[in-house]
Amino acid sequence: MMHQLIDKKKYVIYLITFLLLTTVNNQNLIKLHGKISKLQIIEVSGLNKNLNFKIQNDLDFLINDSIFKLNNKIISKKLDKYNYIENYKVFKEYPSKIRIEIEQAKFLAETYKNNKKYFIGSNGKLIDYKIFNFSKDIPNVFGNFTSKQFIELNKALKEAKFEFNDIKDIFFYASGRWDLKTNNNLILKLPKNNLNTAIDKFNLIIKSKELKDYNVIDLRISNQIILSHE
Repeated sequence: MMHQLIDKKKYVIYLITFLLLTTVNNQNLIKLHGKISKLQIIEVSGLNKNLNFKIQNDLDFLINDSIFKLNNKIISKKLDKYNYIENYKVFKEYPSKIRIEIEQAKFLAETYKNNKKYFIGSNGKLIDYKIFNFSKDIPNVFGNFTSKQFIELNKALKEAKFEFNDIKDIFFYASGRWDLKTNNNLILKLPKNNLNTAIDKFNLIIKSKELKDYNVIDLRISNQIILSHE
């Protein structure tokens, strides 16, 4: 009986010792885990060196935050303010690095707003002209259009395989429709709706011999094609 009691006492002592050691080790592991899982490196790529560095600095406030608890909405909010970004992907590389791959918006046209010059990106946003060293010929856009309206036009032109490079000037009217003037001085008057159908018709018309005496193609009225000269 005495032997069993001694064994039980030994068991209790061993158990308490094991729990104490385990608790200490667990605390050390938790501290170590917290230390090595803090964000230390932010890598940005896809833009020019200066812009990559600018965005990286803008995200420096995340350094030493837990990489496991990083809030993607905060990162998105920061990146969305840069109008020249089309898309981006954020990759977590454990234990302490995030890598951000950025796709820059293409410059499709240029315009003036409040006497200031902007590029219009493929994302429909206005991009400060002074930020980039870009000298290719792209269309001029006139009128008070919205980002959504420009994206719709861009989408219709892409689907019709009509290149922005073939356009000299683009005019937007308060009625919500567009006119296009090509590098060959052809003027296309588009309807407010059914842009795809209208641009497809234009592609067919410009291949016609009947067009040689005209430079204006008016497709504003449904089911009608009006040719004239200006």
